[in-house]
Amino acid sequence: MTSHLPLRGRIALVTGASRGIGRACALALAAAGAHVVAVARTQGALEALDDEIKAATGQSATLVPLDLAEPDGLDHLGLALHQRFGRLDILVHAAAVLGPLTPVSHIDPSAWDKVMAVNLTGTWRLIRAMERLLRASDAGRAIFITSGRVERPKAFWGPYGASKAGMEHIVRTWADELENTRIRAAIVDPGQMRTRMRAEAMPGEDPMTLPDPSEIGPLIVELAQAELGLPKVNVSFAAWKSAGTLASA
Repeated sequence: MTSHLPLRGRIALVTGASRGIGRACALALAAAGAHVVAVARTQGALEALDDEIKAATGQSATLVPLDLAEPDGLDHLGLALHQRFGRLDILVHAAAVLGPLTPVSHIDPSAWDKVMAVNLTGTWRLIRAMERLLRASDAGRAIFITSGRVERPKAFWGPYGASKAGMEHIVRTWADELENTRIRAAIVDPGQMRTRMRAEAMPGEDPMTLPDPSEIGPLIVELAQAELGLPKVNVSFAAWKSAGTLASA
């Protein structure tokens, strides 16, 4: 039975869990036996996720309606998880906002601040709130979803690309600081996937030409158990899928 539930007994926090890649990660982790703490802004979407997890596994998730732009929300969540579980084994940070696709010189300051608050500051606050819980695990794993826009900047994608570049820098710095602990981090580039954010960014694209987010689930489950080095190189979903083996640093 354990071989079919490799994450039995593990506590896994997933942000952006109500849709897209985050939802796919939550479902895959739950199917592998983890107890999922699902974080997203919308209560109704979280309840729909919980229904699906219950139908597949017979177990419930812990639902946390939370906007990552909320200044102290993650601190309160960290305290609540400490009181309930005493540790965190797996962190998957998939929540992000696209923001405006507009020339850099035309970006509205409030829109810039929103993208940075969720995608960059939210990452830092998440790390800050969860590090102690991950240290309490015998093998803490933190997985962060990035974007190919970091390596391939494109016109009009300034706020989103910059926020993800900043996220990668923070994660790599943090991972280097924790090299002598049992915590390991990975940065995953999912590539183009059939998500609502992708549809917003590329409305003329045929979504059926793109991989479904569910395809990334097995990679996340694998990373949650893997012996990882420092995240000097992003984990490429496309490379993993084509090679059939983990493509990590």
